[in-house]
Amino acid sequence: MVSTGTTTGSPIFDYAPAPESRAIVDIKPSYGLFIDGEFVDGHGHSFKTINPATEETLAEVAEADEADVDRAVKAARRAFRGWSRMPGKERAKYLYRIARIIQERSRELAVLESIDNGKPIKESRDVDVPIMAAHFFYHAGWADKLEYAGLGPNPQPLGVAAQVIPWNFPLLMLAWKIAPALACGNTVVLKPAETTPLTALLFAEICQQADLPPGVVNFVTGAGDTGQTLVSHPDVDKVAFTGSTAVGKAIARSIAGTDKKATLELGGKAANIVFDDAPIDQAIEGIVSGIFFNQGHVCCAGSRLLLQESIAEEAMAKLKRRMSTLRVGDPLDKNTDIGAINSAAQLARIRALAEIGEDEGAERWSPPCELPSSGYWFPPTVFTGVSQAHRIAREEIFGPVLSVLTFRTPAEAVEKANNTPYGLSAGVWTDKGSRILFMADKLRAGVVWANTFNKFDPASPFGGYKESGYGREGGRQGLAGYLKAGA
Repeated sequence: MVSTGTTTGSPIFDYAPAPESRAIVDIKPSYGLFIDGEFVDGHGHSFKTINPATEETLAEVAEADEADVDRAVKAARRAFRGWSRMPGKERAKYLYRIARIIQERSRELAVLESIDNGKPIKESRDVDVPIMAAHFFYHAGWADKLEYAGLGPNPQPLGVAAQVIPWNFPLLMLAWKIAPALACGNTVVLKPAETTPLTALLFAEICQQADLPPGVVNFVTGAGDTGQTLVSHPDVDKVAFTGSTAVGKAIARSIAGTDKKATLELGGKAANIVFDDAPIDQAIEGIVSGIFFNQGHVCCAGSRLLLQESIAEEAMAKLKRRMSTLRVGDPLDKNTDIGAINSAAQLARIRALAEIGEDEGAERWSPPCELPSSGYWFPPTVFTGVSQAHRIAREEIFGPVLSVLTFRTPAEAVEKANNTPYGLSAGVWTDKGSRILFMADKLRAGVVWANTFNKFDPASPFGGYKESGYGREGGRQGLAGYLKAGA
């Protein structure tokens, strides 16, 4: 079926619905905590997890109180004795088994992730779950080779790791945290985000299916108070957190003066820099992927687009034309490019900052876009006429909102890109390899992509500078956060 739905009037295909089936997922009416290898009741008040695309209640989830957190940490401490002394090649077998089960249950995991989170099924199916499995495969390979990680001849695990993950990539962040911890011989108590707990609890079933020893991995669900109780528990040796800079600072203050080791991966306001010699059509795809992937719910999203002045007009025309083809709607439709915003609170923040952008004089544009009548939705949006003083160019919006600035010289691009309290990531688009190396050297960012954006690999370390946190996850460098250097 063909329609003339573009701004140019040229015909495009109107895609028929291609929904993924919900039948593969069995969502229980209520969920407890996962402690010492078993699902148990929590002592706090239960809370609801919501489908952000429809606002329907999916399940009641137990909230862990202080006693529940203490019980989980004690279970992890008991399990640490046996798990840490297990030969690395034996630990590796469990990680390989988990990775294979993830692949076997990949469709189930992807569908549940899209239902609970709101992200398009093609992203959870083709990105989140495959990379999740890859992290377990990769770290399984490290489990019996830790002496070659550059941390001394006999590096030792830290102990019990308290891990708190965000709602934007529940499965992927779970894998980034749990896989290296287990490979290094640590045990884990993990708290998923309160808006997206269901796939973590499904992963708990995978741990049971893999016959993982009880207590090696534990899950406590709840909101911020549960997370704070967990990271401040006196018997925790390591804290790993991904989330907002404000919460990261609070965690750093709470563990200051203790022996706890910490890895914090926080917010970002990445610059995606396009020079006049860049492959422009390729760059447009990278810009779209950089900011509209996962509805912009990405810490390293390329939310500031820096265009060289000589190509700014051409690039904006092509970008708007490409944005007009993006499909917003049902996350379980395989054609959907942009799904639902994760929560009502996040939608309110995105709307507020977008309105501030207009009030401060930036020009706002979105393609014609019919949004569903129920659920939490925001159209893909771009702001032009943006200055470095605008709040939309300084604050992390964490939504599908792009701010466009221009530059004339590489030095100006570097100055504008680094003019932020964050330092998580950046992108450089140019035909010149020497310019890529120059920019990568000058940009104060933990990850700099060259002629691409939002590409991840478990063998590559990820992390930031300044208010984007400290420590690295992934690669050989990511193991350091879970090991004591050997003598």
